[in-house]
Amino acid sequence: MTRIPLRPLARILPSRERGEDPAGIEVENIRQRHADMQDRARHRAGSRLVVLGLFFMCAYGAIGVRMGHLATAEVVEPVNSGPGAAIASQRADIVDRHGRLLATNFETHSLYAQPHRMVDRAAAARGLAAIFPDLDEAELLEDFSGTRKFLWIKRKISPEQKQLVHDLGDPGLLFGPREMRLYPNGRLAAHVMGGASFGEEGVSAAEVVGVAGVEKHFDAYLRDPANGNAPLQLSIDMTIQDATERVLEGGMRIMNAKGASSVLLDVHTGEVVAAASLPDFDPNDRPRPPTRGNDPSVSPLFNRAVQGVYELGSVYKILTAAQAVDLGLVNANTVIDTSGPMRVGGFPIGEFRNKDYGPLSVSDIIVKSSNRGTGRLALQIGRERQQAFLKALGLFEETPFEIVEAKGGAPLLPRRWTELTSVTVSYGHGFSTSPLHLAAAYAAIANGGYQVRPTVLRQDAVLRGPRVMSERSAHAARQMLRAVVTSGTASFGDVPGYAVGGKTGTADKPRPRGGYYDDKVIATFATIFPINDPKYVLVVTLDEPEIFASGRLRRTAGWTAVPVASEMIGRIAPLLGLRPQIAPDPATDITLASNN
Repeated sequence: MTRIPLRPLARILPSRERGEDPAGIEVENIRQRHADMQDRARHRAGSRLVVLGLFFMCAYGAIGVRMGHLATAEVVEPVNSGPGAAIASQRADIVDRHGRLLATNFETHSLYAQPHRMVDRAAAARGLAAIFPDLDEAELLEDFSGTRKFLWIKRKISPEQKQLVHDLGDPGLLFGPREMRLYPNGRLAAHVMGGASFGEEGVSAAEVVGVAGVEKHFDAYLRDPANGNAPLQLSIDMTIQDATERVLEGGMRIMNAKGASSVLLDVHTGEVVAAASLPDFDPNDRPRPPTRGNDPSVSPLFNRAVQGVYELGSVYKILTAAQAVDLGLVNANTVIDTSGPMRVGGFPIGEFRNKDYGPLSVSDIIVKSSNRGTGRLALQIGRERQQAFLKALGLFEETPFEIVEAKGGAPLLPRRWTELTSVTVSYGHGFSTSPLHLAAAYAAIANGGYQVRPTVLRQDAVLRGPRVMSERSAHAARQMLRAVVTSGTASFGDVPGYAVGGKTGTADKPRPRGGYYDDKVIATFATIFPINDPKYVLVVTLDEPEIFASGRLRRTAGWTAVPVASEMIGRIAPLLGLRPQIAPDPATDITLASNN
């Protein structure tokens, strides 16, 4: 820009010659300069306004396009952009049938290290080993001294442990937020709950996933935010479950058993009110599965009530009798000759301790638990009808019980169903099922002849499956089961105030490589109570029980499983709301003096 002088000589000298005042020239030049400056400022301001207008036009245009896109796009859940948002999710609670808490979430922290930020690695290793006794100081120091820049120390720690680590004051020891699964009742219903663990995991969050039991089976439901964190309600009654486990554990110890299980089933809804398996575990600190090659049944993770597939013995005899009555082949008083010898397919059929009962009524066959009597009933029934009946009871497939372990409890069926198979199956040999299968079969007798499908979910109405036997046959079978308790092999099973019916079963335990042990049995007692108005089925099974009583070593169910089940019914029946029926003593020495 060329700057014009305010008093140019070329104009001042001529102006003086003409007699004009030269100061006017300066004033005019100043005015012109100011006018030029204003024009340039006005031009710059106009340009800026145009640019700003274009910017706002583009911004509002982009916003309008985005709003139009949102208005026409499908609705999606908003996603938090914070650290760990992709794997952080709330898991729904699990409650019992009365809404009491069985599983919930608990806020905690993880502990990790960044060795390159540590001030004193040796002191940090020494302090961590003192706080966590399961950590080795030398191994920690070796890890801290390596080239790794990130190291997990503990996946979850308590608030007290967090404070102790914080007090160490090392900037290389850091904490990450966590939500862990908490089972406030500890071991209670451990095999039903199963347990949970961390899935996808990051520094700032960890995904909680089910690993067994209902936690695994209902994992998708428990993690689905669409459910609004509504709790999963089970059929389990926490009070009944606790009483069941206490009695079962005491009975297992008294009877010197290797393991034990029990199932309490509502005969009208199929709800499993209590299910226990011993030994058990704490799902808050779930142990590792057994290594390959070991017997899985020795692990506390093994669910004997569902996964335990055994030959349960004579408890199945009542099913044979009930079917024979249902087919009209016999009634409770029909006499069957149980005398020996009896051979089927070239194999002898014997009785317990080589007894020979002779002619017995069908009811007495059950009371005395005669193998020959039940076998002869099975021959009358026939193989095809026997298989169809057992299949209708659900004994040919895994139970629909809603825990993942139920799939591992499929019955073991004979490869060929010969006449000999039909006879041995009639008294519970050569045919293996779980205690839960047995409970469901007995429930059909208890509820008047309807198939029952066990469930772990709370039901609000009676659920009846297809009819598998007539009410008349079911009633006759219940009367036989009552006679077993009052005058048969389950005489220790009577509970004052509660009419109990049931059947014992003592099956020789099979060897892993074939054959049977001579001194190891599976003892089972399957009961219905109250027998005059059936509400529940209880199955108690003991693995390798033995007790010294009445001068000799006893292993049979009548001496082992029956007393345990009797004690259990006495404890849980009042908790179930069942009032005892106490017969009044007969009046004596009373003389009617007047009718007035």
